[in-house]
Amino acid sequence: MAESAVAARCGAEGSPAFIPRRHGADVAAQRRLTAGLRWSIRGDAEPSAERWRAIGEGLMHGDAAADALVAWMQGEGMASTWPLFQRALTKGIASLPDAPPALRAFFAAVDTLPDWVDPALCARGARVTHELGMTSHYALRDVALMGGYQASALNKPLILTGALDGGTPRRIAETMKWVVAATAEDGIQRYAEGGRATLHVRLLHAMIRRRLLARDDWSVRDMGLPINQTDMAATFLGFCVVQLLAVRLLGVPVTRGDAHAVMHLWKTIAWRIGVDPVWLTDDEQEGRRLLYHFTLAQTPPDDSTRQLGRALMAESLDVPQPFPGRLRARFEQARHLSVTRLFVGRAGMRHLGLPVWMPPWYPALSAPWTLGWHLAHRLLPGGRQRLATRGRRAHEALVRQHFAGRRQTLADPAAQD
Repeated sequence: MAESAVAARCGAEGSPAFIPRRHGADVAAQRRLTAGLRWSIRGDAEPSAERWRAIGEGLMHGDAAADALVAWMQGEGMASTWPLFQRALTKGIASLPDAPPALRAFFAAVDTLPDWVDPALCARGARVTHELGMTSHYALRDVALMGGYQASALNKPLILTGALDGGTPRRIAETMKWVVAATAEDGIQRYAEGGRATLHVRLLHAMIRRRLLARDDWSVRDMGLPINQTDMAATFLGFCVVQLLAVRLLGVPVTRGDAHAVMHLWKTIAWRIGVDPVWLTDDEQEGRRLLYHFTLAQTPPDDSTRQLGRALMAESLDVPQPFPGRLRARFEQARHLSVTRLFVGRAGMRHLGLPVWMPPWYPALSAPWTLGWHLAHRLLPGGRQRLATRGRRAHEALVRQHFAGRRQTLADPAAQD
């Protein structure tokens, strides 16, 4: 599609003049899907008319700062503009005295954290995440990610960008690397690895948004913009709200203060990745309520749910394991499936194309041990620090294992040209 046509779709159709057809397409089905989440919310959980409309309008908003930058970069050519972005990313915009206006505007918007960011609270949230250890991995992979595939509209960008063309292991490894970098104790600082990686992902999202809008098989009227504000905000809540709910059910005791710290960390990460502040919260109850509202507005499971669910199930067999490798891989696959089964039930397993006969055996066996392990470390001097150190090492080892000796890099945005 020509440049002018892409601009038209981002501009004229990208305004909130209409709400895409996908918004609230089957609220009754989604209400059944979210029954468990509903019961975790205190008070009235239903969205107001104003919020319901805002969620629909959010489908028509992307990331203005990143979208403008990408329009300039691709207009000038990635061969010449990508090195400029990389220099500004790693050395700062001041290292480019003659930086083009689009590049200068983007970094002016992201270089300084908002006044509401509490670095000490972010650091506490990172330490709590480290303490969760491998339980965090199972919560994010088997509940937030796998369960999220039931929101079929979220799947379409993945399908159209080749997520099923043998790219699942790499995509999972890259996501894990980003999460581990962003949740380092200083990870969200602008020049830390996590801060740079988050801006890298933000640029990649804008490039994918632009590429999908240029396709004839992407209907803005039906779907809204790819990787829009509503879907980005819902994804952010998966990393914090869903993770916190899941780790508790898997046996980890999380206090209200610790949960607030994790929420604040992810609120900060979400701001840096381009989520509009109107959707940001570090209150866990409000986060649950927001997630419930977003899920009510989503589209129900479809064939893409089964495709992505089965691809993620198969991914665990591709991760290298110590001897006996194949047996360990099969065990790990069964462990992942059992965690998913606890949270999505038989109906969810059918939606995802997963074996419905799989019982939630791993949570049943491990939760009491996990609870005792964490409580014991809270009673022992220095116990929580040991948990955090051990958990961080486990996260880093998991990333190395998933990259299987390959260089640990994120997807190259320059390749999206």
